Amino acid sequence: MRYNTPLVAMTVAVGLLATGCSSSSSADADGPVELTVWTGFTGGDAGGYQQIVEDFNASQDGIHVTMSAEPWDTIQQKLPSAWMTGQGPDIATPSSDPNVVAQYVTTNSVLPLTLTGDGDDRINVDDFAPALVDEFTYDDQIYAVPANYATLSLYYNKELLDAAGVEPPTTVDELKAAAKTLTTGDTYGLSLADNNTIQMWPVLQWLEGGDIVDDSGCSVLDTTEGKDSLQPWVDLVVNDKISPVGQTGAESDALFSAGKAAMQINGPWAASGYREAGIDLGITTVPLDSSGDPVTLGSTAPLAISAKTEHPQEAQEFLAYWTSKATQKEFSLSTGFPSLRTDLADDPDLAADETVSVFASQVAGSRLYLPQVTEATKVDSDGYVPLIGELTRGGSLDEQTAAASDTIDELTGCTAG
Repeated sequence: MRYNTPLVAMTVAVGLLATGCSSSSSADADGPVELTVWTGFTGGDAGGYQQIVEDFNASQDGIHVTMSAEPWDTIQQKLPSAWMTGQGPDIATPSSDPNVVAQYVTTNSVLPLTLTGDGDDRINVDDFAPALVDEFTYDDQIYAVPANYATLSLYYNKELLDAAGVEPPTTVDELKAAAKTLTTGDTYGLSLADNNTIQMWPVLQWLEGGDIVDDSGCSVLDTTEGKDSLQPWVDLVVNDKISPVGQTGAESDALFSAGKAAMQINGPWAASGYREAGIDLGITTVPLDSSGDPVTLGSTAPLAISAKTEHPQEAQEFLAYWTSKATQKEFSLSTGFPSLRTDLADDPDLAADETVSVFASQVAGSRLYLPQVTEATKVDSDGYVPLIGELTRGGSLDEQTAAASDTIDELTGCTAG
């Protein structure tokens, strides 16, 4: 589920619009209710989502779900207008960015969820990780469920670490030292991406005690703490060449998959592909931060219902099934993702799974990226991504953090100071 944005042909976009809410109304009155779902899950975890749909369809006769997976940028281009006009799918993952739900709430395009409560036939909101509930709640109403929850872990190539006599790092200082030691003429110590990716650089900042914005949405990148959290990693990239500069997520993945990078920060979706590529793969928790506490990035994608669906009850029943305890346990075991539910934290089967257990162990110390920050998508694309690009190409830390902070504060409406 690496969040890339590949180019797509126009025929794909046309195909998306051809499968919409209107198709549900054409179903035989005596047959099952037909629901359509768009998702952006096209990576190694895609089979896990498809299995949820197949199992749901097999579980009863009253509802039939058809799910199509398309690139995220196609969905983001077509879904807003489709939902506003009553076209498009009954259910969708609007974006890989959970903050986008706010835009659909503003345009009254997304259905507030009412089928909540206890029991297998309801959406068990109280059993979701609290941060996920907060992310999708506006004016005391919840408008989406988490389609998944993933934490980022430290991937490492056992062969390369063994050859260099390096142990998997457990602290931020050990991580920096290992990245430098493992950088040779043939390999990079730590493959970092800074664009078209799930963000890695905020994790590096958090490890050093820094952040991007404060609780008011004001940039803290140009504070002493912000700059101090960037400086050591910028130095490692610029001076010690621990990673190529300007990598996309796909390029970073390819480098590690080819055995040309010793370490990488990534999510559970990448594990199977690296093993299939022949990497002697190790996965461990992201090292402890400068204060000795665990911290990593948690990510989720929203799963929401069109406000104009003709089948709001049935669509919510499907979300209840998707997020149910039994379904989420099976999904975790098949994909390596930690559960989005807190009542599976101590499940012995999940604890026994080597991959799941690593990612699940970091849920408590995970943080969402720019949660409910105003214009979060643009804060990332117009402020943060250009900042990292300039710094890793040798730009002035003082000048670039000041410029990025001005951009971010204008986007968020920060008026502090």
